Amino acid sequence: MATVTTHESAYAAAAMRLYPIEDATIAVREQGTGPALVFIHGYPTHGYTWRHLLPRLSQSHRCVVVDLPGLGDSRWTGSTDFRFTAQARRLCRLFETLGLERYSILAHDTGATIARVVALSHGERVARLALINTEIPGHRPPFIQLYQRIAAMPGASLTFAMPMRLKAFRKSPMGFGEFYSDPVLFDDPDNLGPYVDPLLQSRARVEGALAYLRGIEWDVVDGLREKHAQIRARTMLIWGEDDKTFPVELGEQMAAQFRPPARFVRIPNASLMPHEERPSMVLDAVVPFLGEAETTS
Repeated sequence: MATVTTHESAYAAAAMRLYPIEDATIAVREQGTGPALVFIHGYPTHGYTWRHLLPRLSQSHRCVVVDLPGLGDSRWTGSTDFRFTAQARRLCRLFETLGLERYSILAHDTGATIARVVALSHGERVARLALINTEIPGHRPPFIQLYQRIAAMPGASLTFAMPMRLKAFRKSPMGFGEFYSDPVLFDDPDNLGPYVDPLLQSRARVEGALAYLRGIEWDVVDGLREKHAQIRARTMLIWGEDDKTFPVELGEQMAAQFRPPARFVRIPNASLMPHEERPSMVLDAVVPFLGEAETTS
């Protein structure tokens, strides 16, 4: 537990800056120096999800942690475009504003789909792409499309937030039950608390999360089946073996769509969030992979 507390403190200590980009304002935290490494979270998390990895990776990289509009500390309005394509376009402009001429990306879940769209747009500027448990062309995760329909209904913010107050719901497959393989992790408030508490305390946060959810573009996901081969960055897929949201077997099949095929790393005893559940194993895969970006073309 002491290690977790140290990681949380380090993340909290990172200065946050806000960057107005098009129709949203993106929150960015930076740590470390060296080759640029961008962190893109998934749904419904935010930059906090990288807390276990940042202390080590910031020793060798300029770590740029973003909060996507709709989640975390980024800001948005009723006119913000939350579609994957818009999220990726804003990130490309952000990285140009930050002067990232060449960078690698470590991304998770929906953030890893957005990262792939960024890599297609920025081409050789993206050196390495490490993707963790993410959308798969032709696959529809359980409950996500149901939640998208709910998100489009009147009063959705109340419907969405009320069940989250129930501990049993948070641990269920319809809640956050696929986050971790180890049930003990659900009882530690340092894990789910930073994601759930803001939604319980702020209707605006719920509305942002729902808008983000509505922005998932399944045609973009399915189109990656052919476009994966166009990504110039060397790619690694990291997968929690116990994940039922994105089954590991389908992830392995997707690896063959890249050219050359993406490396595939299984993380045992982990589900949707291996970077939170087994951070040392994820680091053991990511650190040497990123090191290659500094020494090979």
